[in-house]
Amino acid sequence: MTGANNLLLEIKNLDVSYGFLQVLWGVSIVVGEKEFVCLIGPNGAGKSTTLRSIAGYLTPKNGAILFAGKSIAGLDGTVISREGISYISEELNLFTIMTVRENLLMGAYTVRDKKQRNERFDFVFSLFPRLKEREGQLAGTLSGGERKMLGIARGMMSSPRLLLVDEPSLGLAPQMTTGVFRALQFLNGTGVTILLVEQNVRKTLQITDKGYVIEKGKIVLEGNTSDLRNNEHIKKIYLGG
Repeated sequence: MTGANNLLLEIKNLDVSYGFLQVLWGVSIVVGEKEFVCLIGPNGAGKSTTLRSIAGYLTPKNGAILFAGKSIAGLDGTVISREGISYISEELNLFTIMTVRENLLMGAYTVRDKKQRNERFDFVFSLFPRLKEREGQLAGTLSGGERKMLGIARGMMSSPRLLLVDEPSLGLAPQMTTGVFRALQFLNGTGVTILLVEQNVRKTLQITDKGYVIEKGKIVLEGNTSDLRNNEHIKKIYLGG
């Protein structure tokens, strides 16, 4: 984990609705460059909605989303991706009838330089050697853990400044979960800023720098994860007492 340098992402008083149903109420989050920040909370609290709003899949009703000082609220997801934000969704949205390599190439569609693309291939294959072994295999035939690896690797192919990661451990065996978390720690160590949404609160608070707790669409707690681990509300609700 690395400490924060400059402010990279700032969310101010964000309100987001699905039709008539408001899901986020005045959400404010700050992520410094090179930080590893988590957003935790119960199911349905608005965690994924927050990430989807940053990534351009939802248009906020009110509030601001600033990335490197530039307003991105309401911009198309493709434009936001080109700005340097990569979103790894819970569903992953892999191209199942394409090979591992072809999926990775899709992640690098904004990278025009062939040498740089090849360097990204080398990087993600060093991060996930199993994907190198499966390079010519169809994504739809991969195991659940391998799909998670591919989703993260594809998100890294564009050399993002900010990685939004939604529920990477969902459905994975403990050993595979550990591997995915180690990969995220390694990425953060290389200077990639990460905002992580994750149900495994205990592991998440061990590997991240700073955390926000969202409940019923509102931020109810925030702070360094070392402090959050000792918070009575966190211990009672999320860590089993």
